[in-house]
Formats: sequence, C-alpha cells, structure tokens
Amino acid sequence: MKKILQINYKYNRTRPEQEKAALQAAQPIANVKGIVRKVWILKEAEKIGGGIYLFEDEASAEAYLKGPIVATVKRNNSDFEAKIFDSA
Repeated sequence: MKKILQINYKYNRTRPEQEKAALQAAQPIANVKGIVRKVWILKEAEKIGGGIYLFEDEASAEAYLKGPIVATVKRNNSDFEAKIFDSA
C-alpha cells in the first residue's frame, strides 16, 4: 500500500532563499528510492515549509526519514515534524 509522508518545519530564510534551497533539493529528492511524487508546501507568513510525499511503501518513507536529505532539513530548520499516513 502506498504511503503519504507529511513534513513540516519552520525556516529562517527569506522566501527567495527558501525557494533556492528547494530547487537544489528537487533532483536529489526525485532520485530517492520509492518516491512517487512530492508537493512542496509553504506558508510564508509563518515561515513554515515542507512537503507532502507519496511513497510506494512504508519502508521507502521510513528510509527517507532516516536518510541524509531529512538530516539536512532537520539541521537547517526548527520545529521539524513528520507523519506517515495510509493513502486512500
């Protein structure tokens, strides 16, 4: 069963800096094993960023959460939160 991963975090950059960071991360994220799709989310007024991801399975989502991309997100932002859901 496919899984949905929701990641939210608070960032401390300007919007252009946040968008540049997202562009730099796009291809490495696209290369992640088991990822089907990612939708970027941004709430500029509150400086909340993140994404909604669709993974082939829970193992792929869990591996992504334990991997280097998420480690970088955690290191460079605050209030990191991640939740895995079943897709319907």
